[in-house]
Amino acid sequence: MKLKRNERIGALIKILSDYPNEIFTLSFFTNQFHAAKSTISEDIVVAKKLMEDLQLGKIETIAGAAGGVKYVPMVSRDRGKDFLEELSSKLADPSRIIPGAFLYMADIIYNPSLVKKMGEIFATQFVGEGIDYVVTVETKGIPIAMMTAHALNVPLIILRRDSKVTEGSTVSINYVSGSTGKIQTMSVSKRAIKHGANVIIIDDFMKAGGTAKGMVDIIKEFEGNVKGIGVMIATKEPKEKLVEDYIPLLILDRVDPIQQEICIFPNERLI
Repeated sequence: MKLKRNERIGALIKILSDYPNEIFTLSFFTNQFHAAKSTISEDIVVAKKLMEDLQLGKIETIAGAAGGVKYVPMVSRDRGKDFLEELSSKLADPSRIIPGAFLYMADIIYNPSLVKKMGEIFATQFVGEGIDYVVTVETKGIPIAMMTAHALNVPLIILRRDSKVTEGSTVSINYVSGSTGKIQTMSVSKRAIKHGANVIIIDDFMKAGGTAKGMVDIIKEFEGNVKGIGVMIATKEPKEKLVEDYIPLLILDRVDPIQQEICIFPNERLI
C-alpha cells in the first residue's frame, strides 16, 4: 500500500518514539513504507523539524554503515517546569499525610503516564553519558527506573533486599538506611553488571542518602562508574547527604500533620 507523506511521517514518528534511542536503518523504513531512500530521507527531515519545533524530543541521524535514525527523548525546561509544578501540586494535598508524617505516593509512583515523564526528565539529564545500566533497589523506585531505562534504551538492574536462589552467585553489602537508621542488606547477581560499566542510580525518595550510598558502594564492587543519581523526591534536611551530585525532581521541605501542611517544590536546577 502506497502511503501519503503525512501518513509516512506520522508512522515514522510513532515507530521511533515507541523505541527511544534505538537506531533504525533507512532500509527498515523503505521496506516498511515501500518508498525510496531519498523519499524517506526527506520525511525524516520534516519529522525532525516538527519534533524540535514542538519541543517533543529530538530525531537524530547517524552516518556510516551502521547508521540510521533514532529518537532521543528530550524534555525542554518549559515542559519540565510545567510537569514538575503540577506534580508538586498533587503531592502538596494535605490528604496525603499518613501517620508518621509520611506522604502517600503510591498513586503517583504507579501511574504510567507520570513515571514515563519522570523517566524522560532523568534521561534528558544523562543523555550522552554513555550509560550502560539504570540501577535501583526494590521496590518503589522500580517504575521510575524502568521508564528511565526505557528512555535511554538500556537494561534495568534491580538490587534485591534478599538474594534469590534463581540469580546464582551474588554480591551483597550492608548499609544504613537514611530514613530508618536500620542496617539493611542489598544484593545483586554477579552476572547482572559487567565490570567497568557506566550506570545511573534512580530511586523514589532520599532523606540522608544511605540507600543511595549503598547502591554506589555495590557498583564499586563491579568497578563501575556511577555517572549520576536521580531521585523523585529529596528532603531539604539534612542538607548534607551521604552522596553528592544527586538530582531530585522535587524537594520536600516539611510535612506538618498538626497544621495539615505539606511544603514541596520543584528542583530549581531543572526549571
